[in-house]
Amino acid sequence: MTKNLNALLEVAREAAKQAYAPYSGFRVGSAVRCKDGTIYSGCNVENASYSLSICAERAAIFKAVSEGKRDFTAIAIYVDSDKIFPPCGACRQVIHEFGSEIFVIYANHDETFETTIAELLPGAFSL
Repeated sequence: MTKNLNALLEVAREAAKQAYAPYSGFRVGSAVRCKDGTIYSGCNVENASYSLSICAERAAIFKAVSEGKRDFTAIAIYVDSDKIFPPCGACRQVIHEFGSEIFVIYANHDETFETTIAELLPGAFSL
């Protein structure tokens, strides 16, 4: 893993500390790097009405988009767990919306995986 990706993953790890996860217990953080080098982070925020929850990946991307960013090069996801979780299907689709070659790194306490969103979501929906 390159120094830049390691730094991006560290931002995601820090974001996980802000997660609100009283139902699943899985604290997730994410960080998205924009083409201009800026980084936006997000964490999962759960709700008793589960469908109203937001994943860390979408929180970070939506935060960046709300600030006018649209060009992303990489996204890092960290889950504070012994289990490893790649992005869920909804997050995969949202990531893919902004580019099929966005680099994805996801990790937990012990493992790190690197791929692209195209590899995680072949045949993505697009207009």
